[in-house]
Amino acid sequence: MSLFDRNKPSGKSASQSAAPGPTTPSPTAPGAGGSDSELDARGLNCPLPILRAKKALNELTEGQILRVVATDPGSIKDFEAFAKQTGNELIESGEEGGEFIFKIKKTG
Repeated sequence: MSLFDRNKPSGKSASQSAAPGPTTPSPTAPGAGGSDSELDARGLNCPLPILRAKKALNELTEGQILRVVATDPGSIKDFEAFAKQTGNELIESGEEGGEFIFKIKKTG
């Protein structure tokens, strides 16, 4: 591909293009998955899932729940330590199909 070809449409639809990168927290429907906001941290390695979770939690109010999906195996210990250090409550931690799911309840 030449420099001039970059601005031409590739002929691929949006669904055929490269997989999207990590997303910013987005509100979910109330009660959807038992969380108020969700963070897609798939493909990110330490410390990025924690840093993005911290930012997302800052946007929530006390008692709201952030659901994080990550693929970094180190995120298990990272989120346990993060919850202890910040005082937020890690209410759920598990693995589903190679992805690690965390639910963090914002406290005070």
